Amino acid sequence: MEERVEGLVEELQGENAQLHEAMRSHAVVDQAIGVVLAIGHLTPEQGWDVLREISQRTNIKLRHVSELIIDWARTGKLCTDVRTELERQLAQYTQPPQSEA
Repeated sequence: MEERVEGLVEELQGENAQLHEAMRSHAVVDQAIGVVLAIGHLTPEQGWDVLREISQRTNIKLRHVSELIIDWARTGKLCTDVRTELERQLAQYTQPPQSEA
């Protein structure tokens, strides 16, 4: 019985640690979305799409992309591949629609 309780305690501690990490990760992504919204004048959904696309196209985990964006807002420094993709993604939302000729 005691071993079973110890096993459950360990399992709950592991789940608790995972939940804390998920909350931290979510906060980082939310902050990065805020940065993207501010510079691109986008909606939250568009900001999420921009971060997701950057992550997929650069093959960098979303949390790490978010950390890089937050650091960029603070320092002005952003690695070239992420900067290039950020500019490309933002351009999709800031260019006026082309009229049909």
